[in-house]
Amino acid sequence: MKPKQIKVQNSSILFIRWEDGNESNIPLAKLRDSCPCAICLTEKLKESESYIPFYSDTQTKIEDLTIVGNYALQIKWVDGHNTGIYEYAYLKKIEKMQRPN
Repeated sequence: MKPKQIKVQNSSILFIRWEDGNESNIPLAKLRDSCPCAICLTEKLKESESYIPFYSDTQTKIEDLTIVGNYALQIKWVDGHNTGIYEYAYLKKIEKMQRPN
């Protein structure tokens, strides 16, 4: 499943309209917290299960979005962090994790 449209809304939400017409609205703080890069994953492993991260405004603002092949989105955050490659299936998973049951 590939996106047809990707944009940042209200400086706080990543909006994605998928090929099938479904839409995802992912808070940028959740997106940053879910960064799949090795640096972020290592940092999370160092923390306890009860750790709650807090991000500054610059850490949750997107400077640039780049499509990677046919499978992912690379995000460059305003603070310079840009090593996370978010596969489309992973973006769907992040969106589902925030929905109430």
